[in-house]
Amino acid sequence: MATTTKRVPLSGTENVMLGAAGGIAETCIQMPLITYKICVQEGRALPKNVGGWYRGVFANASSLAPITALQMFANGVLEKAITGGTRAPSELEQIATAMGAGSISALIYSPVDLLVIQQQKLKLPPMPAISHIVKHYGPLGMYRGFSACVVREAIYTAGYLGLAPVAVGRLNQSSPWFEENQSTTRFIGACIGGTVAAMLTHPVDTAKTCLQADIGKQTYQTARSAIPQIYQQGGIRMLYKGGLARTARLCGAFFIINSVREIAMTMKGQWAADEEAEAAKEA
Repeated sequence: MATTTKRVPLSGTENVMLGAAGGIAETCIQMPLITYKICVQEGRALPKNVGGWYRGVFANASSLAPITALQMFANGVLEKAITGGTRAPSELEQIATAMGAGSISALIYSPVDLLVIQQQKLKLPPMPAISHIVKHYGPLGMYRGFSACVVREAIYTAGYLGLAPVAVGRLNQSSPWFEENQSTTRFIGACIGGTVAAMLTHPVDTAKTCLQADIGKQTYQTARSAIPQIYQQGGIRMLYKGGLARTARLCGAFFIINSVREIAMTMKGQWAADEEAEAAKEA
């Protein structure tokens, strides 16, 4: 039977640092999946070289770092506000606080997503792409698709900071095997959270991607009207275009970010236990 080390909650600074590191690692590893998903959703031809598959990776990774950091930081703040920092959050509280954190992060993530999409369409570096968007569509053009992004990020964050950890906890309770094989257990939990989050959010993500690609509003006006328009073009399959790639991406993202987070919390708990044991010896 594996020895269980107490997990210690992360501080605000630790959440920010680990969130940033996890976000950068996840994006750099999975950028081809992100590009594939966007191309399939837009009906655009796939890149023909490695550079094309990684176009926008700098903008995505450098801005996803503060987004993931913000999600983890906000989640920690909301959890502490609900629990008072005196108890572990319930399963429902974990999911609810994660949804709140995701909603907040859309303030940053929405313009970042739009920038990556427009970079790939315009084939421009980040700053020239931003200048083009602001010049032709105004500063608020950067926030096209914002409401859809709020919905997507609320459910996405609930998946990796709420549902995936809850699934891991349930698996650990169900059998000693899962406690003894934490990497596998975290991967299963990530796949559960990632698959559920992808299934629930993909139609919204498809609408958001089409809105942000059609920044001039030539075809799509709003996310609410875009969903039935897309459905009319090809039914439910059209709404889930790129769904397999996005599901794989979410499962990978949840595993990478949660592994970083869980390992850090366990290490912090081990250090605390070692300090207590050392203090007891000296006493």
